Amino acid sequence: MNSTVPPSTIPILPSNGYDIQVSGMSCAACVRHVEKALSKVPGVLAAEVNLATERASVRCFPGVSIDDLLAAIARAGFEGAPVDAGKAPSAADETADQDGQRRQDRTTVLMAFLLSLPLVVPMLWHPFGIDIMLPGWAQFALATPVQFWFGRRFYLGGWKSLRGGSGNMDVLVALGTTAGWGLSTALLLTDPAAHLYFESSAVVITLVLFGKWLETRARRQTGEAIRALWRLRPDHARVRRDGVDQDIPIGEVRVGDLVVVRPGERVAVDGQVMEGTSQVDESLLSGESLPVARQPGDTITGGAINGDGLLLVRAGALGAASRLAQIIRMVETAQTGKAPIQRLVDRVSSLFVPVVVLITLATFAGWSLAGAPPSQAILNAVAVLVIACPCALGLATPTALMVGTGAAARHGILFKDINALELANGLTDVLFDKTGTLTEGRPTVIEMVPLIGDRRTLLRLAAALQTGSEHLLARPVVALAEKEGLEPPPASGLRAVPGRGGEGTGEGCPLIMGSRRMMADWRIDCSSLEQDAQRLEAEGRTLAWLARRDQGQLLGLIAFGDKPKPEAAGAVARLKAMGLRPLMVTGDNAGSAAAVASAVGIGDIHANVLPGDKARIVEQLQSEGRRVAMVGDGINDAPALAAARIGIAMATGTDIAMHTAGITVMRGDPSLVADALDISARTYAKIRQNLFWAFAYNAAGIPLAAAGALNPVLAGAAMAFSSFCVVSSALTLRRWRPAKTEE
Repeated sequence: MNSTVPPSTIPILPSNGYDIQVSGMSCAACVRHVEKALSKVPGVLAAEVNLATERASVRCFPGVSIDDLLAAIARAGFEGAPVDAGKAPSAADETADQDGQRRQDRTTVLMAFLLSLPLVVPMLWHPFGIDIMLPGWAQFALATPVQFWFGRRFYLGGWKSLRGGSGNMDVLVALGTTAGWGLSTALLLTDPAAHLYFESSAVVITLVLFGKWLETRARRQTGEAIRALWRLRPDHARVRRDGVDQDIPIGEVRVGDLVVVRPGERVAVDGQVMEGTSQVDESLLSGESLPVARQPGDTITGGAINGDGLLLVRAGALGAASRLAQIIRMVETAQTGKAPIQRLVDRVSSLFVPVVVLITLATFAGWSLAGAPPSQAILNAVAVLVIACPCALGLATPTALMVGTGAAARHGILFKDINALELANGLTDVLFDKTGTLTEGRPTVIEMVPLIGDRRTLLRLAAALQTGSEHLLARPVVALAEKEGLEPPPASGLRAVPGRGGEGTGEGCPLIMGSRRMMADWRIDCSSLEQDAQRLEAEGRTLAWLARRDQGQLLGLIAFGDKPKPEAAGAVARLKAMGLRPLMVTGDNAGSAAAVASAVGIGDIHANVLPGDKARIVEQLQSEGRRVAMVGDGINDAPALAAARIGIAMATGTDIAMHTAGITVMRGDPSLVADALDISARTYAKIRQNLFWAFAYNAAGIPLAAAGALNPVLAGAAMAFSSFCVVSSALTLRRWRPAKTEE
């Protein structure tokens, strides 16, 4: 009963990709402009830019040079640097750079605040009839450094954007504050007694800088999940070579090396335990709160924390091929993706700046025609420029994505990409595989019923056919034969028959072993054991029949049992409470399927289903208007996982299932299915909420500013506060916990 991998029918596009760090972006308009610049490079298939991570993900044909992409970014007015996806960032360098930048930003905000404060304090006394305004030359001296030194980032960013053929937030801030400063300077030179507006330009610059500082601090928290995963990988490993233990950099470890893991240390590599027993904490990898036992023969994952035992591990997958690197890559892919709703936002943002400039000119013209003094018309136009900055629009989606997928990853739920997060919403049905998904996946031989010969002969012949097979029912047969000291006879011509069983020759006899369907294919009469079969199936057992192919003679049957997982019933109940219909699909007989379904609370069952037919059942349900999620863990589940609206794979199963699915749960716990759908729904709701308030802010703020209801200072405060609110709102997703943890 060997399993075979079904051939893929998905065409493979000959492409590769690059990740590029992009600096200098300030709003959604910048994102759109960088994407357009990258997309124009010949050979680029797709480019997605994330404002929150400041990273571009480019998919292109082989032959496209990273230098071409960096040049395109430079022409657009921004700076790019390649990112090595397979290399962990240096924690020390990263921390030093970030601390230095944070100190510089904090100092800039503080100095701008100290210079702006004397301009603002006198305004507080106006309601009391006290006029203690500073002399005009003093206001000029305080406001000018704020405008052109501390605010130079807006001029530099705006110039780069305009040079690249677009406008961004920096353009709006630079235009607005320069207009306020220029008006005040002109009045100072022509009419020293006139009221000046230096405080407006200086305070707007200070407030915007303060808002960007708060936003940067909050955005750093959104990427904490990725940094926590990177910190799991040790920089060095203790390797035993020629009987000598030595510490070497992790990059020098080779496949096959023996790695010594002492108590309390992090496991440096993926591999197999060769010596020692211990309890291993894998909570940051799988979300499992309890340590798991590891002993010789078990696999172990790099990044886990060893308990109180000394382990000797033979290194397997290294670097980018390791499980930790794959997890990080999956989380990064999900966080840098772009939701369809965000694509609409980016298109709107690309037209936003020109439209705002037109509204600003119309505001100035309207107030001038209405007879307002030029200073009042200019101030109202400046307020429009300042409040219209589309920062919040650009941050609404990526920040919620980063926090939501990061929270999910911390609890063992990985989204393949942003499309997986979207498709996990609006489901109607959840279709479960049985073995290994709802059950323990460790069947044991419960009963053997020989028809010809004795029990030991039946077991010997069955073990001969199953030696070397990876099928779940093969392992308990071989293990039982070894336990009873039986030596299976040599077998030849072994061949798997997918969905039915296997065949081969043992002791000179052509044998077949498999399902009742396989017996029917060879016209084997099973009636002599029908009564035993019905009894065992009624008890929920899975049956495998053994027969001589040449004589059409039944030799006996073997009954297997597999217990439902303890969490399965609760998981199904939660899905029902969420308004979803749980179903089961399995290749096992109806009796075995019904027993497990009854135990976990599933009423809709599809039994005796061939591997290829699982996908057909998914397609049939979806043709009826149902939106189906498929949950599985095996190779034979891969077609159904691909056919479903969203596939959910158990990481305890096969790699092909995980590669096919849109969501991977890192533990074999079916309750994580409901948790995955829950965090998906919450994240997508947060995206919609943030976008609504970001649009509402601009929709309400621009008319108020144009009508003269907002002065530039209030407009600057509102603009800075809107971005901070969007990021802070997304950070509330960090409090999400799986239902079991909450309990």
